[in-house]
Amino acid sequence: MSSSKPDPRKVIPIVPSAEAGAIAADPEMVSLYEAHTKIYPRSVSGLFSNWRWAMVWLTQLVFYGLPWLDWGQRQAVLFDLGARRFYIFNLVLYPQDFIYLTGLLVISALSLFLFTAVAGRLWCGYACPQTVYTEIFLWIEKKFEGDRSARMRRDAASMSVDKFLRKGGKHVAWLAVAFWTGFTFVGYFTPITELGRELLALQMTSWEVFWTIFYGFATYGNAGFMREQVCKHMCPYARFQSAMFDHDTLIVTYDEARGEPRGARSRKADPATLNLGACVDCTLCVQVCPTGIDIRNGLQYECIGCGACADVCDTVMDKMGYARGLVKYSTQNAVKQHWSRSEILRHVLRPRVLLYTGILLAIVIAMAVSLVLRSPFKVDVVRDRGTLARIVSGGKIENVFRLQVMNATEAKQDYRISVTGLDGVVLASDEQFSVESTESRWIAVRVQLPFEGAQPGSHPIQFDITELGSNKHVGEKSVFLVPR
Repeated sequence: MSSSKPDPRKVIPIVPSAEAGAIAADPEMVSLYEAHTKIYPRSVSGLFSNWRWAMVWLTQLVFYGLPWLDWGQRQAVLFDLGARRFYIFNLVLYPQDFIYLTGLLVISALSLFLFTAVAGRLWCGYACPQTVYTEIFLWIEKKFEGDRSARMRRDAASMSVDKFLRKGGKHVAWLAVAFWTGFTFVGYFTPITELGRELLALQMTSWEVFWTIFYGFATYGNAGFMREQVCKHMCPYARFQSAMFDHDTLIVTYDEARGEPRGARSRKADPATLNLGACVDCTLCVQVCPTGIDIRNGLQYECIGCGACADVCDTVMDKMGYARGLVKYSTQNAVKQHWSRSEILRHVLRPRVLLYTGILLAIVIAMAVSLVLRSPFKVDVVRDRGTLARIVSGGKIENVFRLQVMNATEAKQDYRISVTGLDGVVLASDEQFSVESTESRWIAVRVQLPFEGAQPGSHPIQFDITELGSNKHVGEKSVFLVPR
């Protein structure tokens, strides 16, 4: 006789977050995804806002201005992919210098790790292109549509002539900034003055048009529409930042011990009498947050560390007559143990930070020394496979080599070749030659050795190429073949 037992498994239906009422009515219903809610960041002013705008100006002056700087007869910074040369002021890099690009990427990664360990997502809040262009686009949006409350009312209202003109003007301004950003980006790979002439004559190449539109569209979409979604969902840095944080990392924090219990009150009310903390629960910290989080809920991966909530909270504290710093840059240990600023700074120099700093300094010094000692020309020696060894007039053995000499400077250079390593070995071709600036040239070199006394086999020799004028030289080894 079989007995039926109740199934212990519980089925939890998955519903969209729009059905919030159903979820509230039935606690067993869980929302596993929610529709995106547009965020309307409120304008804020203060110390950190000023620093953020200073970084906007600095980064954009560098980005937009650098391609227009000249260095001699060329653009100061130009990545010429067609010619396979990168020009960075007086430095010219070639495919053979790929190691420097690798070093630059390693330095960038270590710098990010170091800054994150010390000060959290400081890069995200002040210098990341996504943050910078979102700030610019929000400023344009405010000029056309007003601040947070005006934008919310306008979006909720039906279409009108005023709404159409304001939103249309905003998008035209956004597209203008986006296009100029794409044009400037392409100007790092094509001389920007030449690119400007092509634009005015409508003669830009298909690739130049494509990358201008692509980069401009990415700027327009990311800064105008995606905004905080890029930081929350697309950027991998937000996901693995927690692995680089510790309790001594400087982050935006809320002093819960001082702020709770939160609650509204008049300016003249005594919070101690009302059994309230310093937080007046005005929610301004949420309204100014570009990612829409509540910093009072603790550290969250969406926080980009911009300090907007700290600025607006300090403003509220000033109005209430309370001490500033309810929301501030601090560390989790400092908030819990009420450390002074000097104590916080002492804990910055912890083993992890020192390790990052040591490795970073070692790589930077190594790259700097390598660049200083970098030879202004490069030489490769290749045997002429068609003529390994032959007997020529005068009873001499001759080997033919091909030397590739690359002039890494931006001026025509003269060179002299010499060969050593064997008694009696001489150079039968011209000793001197020249190579144009930033060019490479193949030189046929004939080396001869008297037949008498030459031992059959291969013998090591060395070519010495000297740059006339500077006396810098490069030595390349090869072998001289004597037939049996």
